[in-house]
Parts: sequence; structure tokens; C-alpha cells
Amino acid sequence: MTTLLVTHSACLEHVVPHGHPERPDRLRAIELGLGADRFKPLRRVEAAIGNLDHIALCHSEHYVSELELMAPKEGLAFIDGDTSMSPGTWEAALRCVGGATMAVDAVMKGEVDNAFVCTRPPGHHAEAAKPMGFCFFDNAAIAARYAQRQYGISRAAIVDFDVHHGNGSQDIFWADASVMYCSTHEMPLFPGTGAASERGEHDTIVNAPLRPGDGGSQFRAAFTNVILPQLRKFAPEMIVISAGFDAHWRDPLANIQLQESDYTWVTQQVMELAASSAAGRIVSVLEGGYDLQALKDSVGAHVAALMGT
Repeated sequence: MTTLLVTHSACLEHVVPHGHPERPDRLRAIELGLGADRFKPLRRVEAAIGNLDHIALCHSEHYVSELELMAPKEGLAFIDGDTSMSPGTWEAALRCVGGATMAVDAVMKGEVDNAFVCTRPPGHHAEAAKPMGFCFFDNAAIAARYAQRQYGISRAAIVDFDVHHGNGSQDIFWADASVMYCSTHEMPLFPGTGAASERGEHDTIVNAPLRPGDGGSQFRAAFTNVILPQLRKFAPEMIVISAGFDAHWRDPLANIQLQESDYTWVTQQVMELAASSAAGRIVSVLEGGYDLQALKDSVGAHVAALMGT
């Protein structure tokens, strides 16, 4: 397997308040882990600046322009208690979008088998016209929609195993029959959405919530019994993974007990499904994961699985 790694140093310049969990050290920890010899075969590129027209595929133009105006020249501008902008945030957010669309291009053109976009800030809480939960643009949603508009993909799927429900992705695709959004997440937990009864207007929202304290067996059952059967019926032609690693047992923001082997397993399951309907096409984008050791090891397991090693 040929796997593309997309990242950019500008994503370190999204500065957050002292003690905030979504900090630049997250990317430094991942970079350290992916510097090991077994990751030398990765094809590595820098993320481009995202195109505002591509952002507008999922977010209103008014929202985008207002967010750009909120970016401070110095200090921090707080949007809510969890989400703030620094002078480097706007470029970092654009690199996230540019990295996601670059990855789609590489996968759809057959230049690589799959890709991992290692950028921050994360995206899956950003709704069509609302930033929240550390997120500004929904990078996974933009990647899915971009694949449809640029390459004629008729059915795209987003598979989200972050411990928090991706309310933004659900919001954006709630009434869209052409994109399936699937999520495992702890419930109850921020942002409070993601009940199994939330199915969308076309039955293309698939939520499989987990309870606090659940571990690998419950996580794997949720995929085996709920998510994977729905994905097989939907037969996506492209899969985007919202790859959050905060369901790890070490993570401080939640209470799910996953281990690195669970991330290997779920990645392999998604790859098998992609091979059957999507010619193996997968773009994975980084979401959460806030214990640095757990993040480094879990991303390593995920990327190694994408590489087929």
C-alpha cells in the first residue's frame, strides 16, 4: 500500500490558552511517532492553503468571511469557552482544508492508495454556520463533498470514531442522501448529540453510541453489528475517516477504554469495506486525541494499518 502523509508546520501556529487540551504538542507527538523507521515508506507532502470555494461546499460564505474577520492580529479571540483564535489560526484552518482536498486529489487520481491528513485544528464539530468544540471548518465533510463535486463520486461516507459525536458532519449531511455519516462516540458527552434515533432525512445517519466505561469489545460490536452493515448496503465510492483518538483509555476528556489494537482493527475493517466498493479509496483526517503518548501510539497504529504493515 502507498500511503500519503499530509501535514504543515503552520498548524503549530494555532495557539490556544495555557492548559487547553487541543495544543500544538499534539502534532509534535505524532511527528515524533511517525519518524520511526517503519514509517519511512510514507509519501510526505505539505498541505496547501485551502480554497475558499471548497470551504463553501459545506459552510456558508457569510460564515467564512465572518470567521476570517474574527482572526486577531495579536492575542486570542474567544468564540466560546472552548474555542478561540490566535493570529496563526486562520492559516492553520486553511491548511487543514487544503490538506484534506490534496489528499482527495492524490487518492482519486490513483497516485496513492490512501492518505492521512495530520493537521489541526480539528473539524467535525463545526456546523455549517457555527464554530465550536475546538473546530472551525469541517475538514472531513469538505473532503467528502469535494470528492463528489470534483470527481463525480455519487456516494461518499464519513466514518467517525472520535469519542465525541461529530455534530457538525451530521448537521451538514442531515438531509443529504448521497453522504452517509457513521459515528461511534461516548454518550452522554459533549456535544450532546448522536443518539441512535438520529438517522437523518434519508436514513443515512448511523449513530452507535457507547456508554462510559465501554472498551474494545463494545466498540467492535458497534462497528460489526451497526455501522459496517449499513456501510455495506450504502456501498460508498469514497470513504473519509474522522480519525479521533480520544476514546483511548489514557485520554483525559472521556471514559472509553480503547487500546492501540482497537484502532488497528477498525482501520482494517474500513479498508476491507473500501476495497469492496470504493477501490480502496480512503482519506483519513485527524480529529481529537489529547493524551500525547496515547495519541502518538494510536496514530502510529492507524497509519501502519493504512500502510498495510
